[in-house]
Amino acid sequence: MTSVTRRFVLSTVAVLGIAAATPAFAEDKILASVPGLTFPFFVHMMNAFKAEATKQGLGVIESDGQVSSPKQTADVEAAITQGVKGIVISPNEVDAMAPALQQAVEAGVPVVTVDRRVAQVEGILAHVGADNVKGGEAQGNLIVQMFPDGATIINLQGQSGASPAIDRNKGLHNVLDGMADKYKIVFEQTAGFDRAKGLAVTEAALAGMAEAPKVIVAANDDMALGAMEAVKARNLTGITIIGFDALPEALAQVRDGGLTATIEQFPGQQSSMGVQILFDFIKSGKKPAEQVNLITPVAITKDNLNTAERLGEVK
Repeated sequence: MTSVTRRFVLSTVAVLGIAAATPAFAEDKILASVPGLTFPFFVHMMNAFKAEATKQGLGVIESDGQVSSPKQTADVEAAITQGVKGIVISPNEVDAMAPALQQAVEAGVPVVTVDRRVAQVEGILAHVGADNVKGGEAQGNLIVQMFPDGATIINLQGQSGASPAIDRNKGLHNVLDGMADKYKIVFEQTAGFDRAKGLAVTEAALAGMAEAPKVIVAANDDMALGAMEAVKARNLTGITIIGFDALPEALAQVRDGGLTATIEQFPGQQSSMGVQILFDFIKSGKKPAEQVNLITPVAITKDNLNTAERLGEVK
């Protein structure tokens, strides 16, 4: 509640001749911030933030980081100045956002990070996310399962500096590096979690190869869908494409055969849990039993499509 609103409420109460009361908890606001609302994944995350906040009686200041750490930093600093009761955030870049989140902690504003962890900032109330290393390992294990005799692989990495990109790549290499004689990553480059870049990078990779790879693995579904378009444009068949995030469009492609698999990391569950933790602390000072709360991702294929969080959105 702003000071102007508080004065209005108190003056109204005085006019009505009743005792002034402490403002209702439902009038408290939190900042909910995501890296960029141009990404369907973060739109889903923001919707989950807002739905859980409404359920708990919290107002929400919505922040679109616009894939810009300076923009997201400015939003956090403005929220601190406005006196928000807490911040739930998926940081655009973990290192670049650390100073702003440190500022929030020092100002006494509780912070919960979701999806992307800022480990270098002490005092963050909690982190909720997928175990992205295990998610990358799930991609690697699926490749090994599908190609027991070995495979050539294109690896489309995520946004540089983003912890999910780093961890997913680490998990994939955890599985494949020990069997490098059989599983050869013949091309590896970031495509920035972006579909158009996924298309362009895959086109460039395929153009430079005498023989098509058996697998294209991508650190998110947007890049995987871009890769799928590049494969179609060259009239290539039989290439296994594995994404990550279980977006509705990707789930539809898994169903219809355009993609082989995607990795479900339950972002709605992550987001709801993050707001719940923040609410409990704001309301009663309760801290979570664990500071870091990780959900284990699951590989989604045609065989277990019904376990996907967003299957109901598939057209």
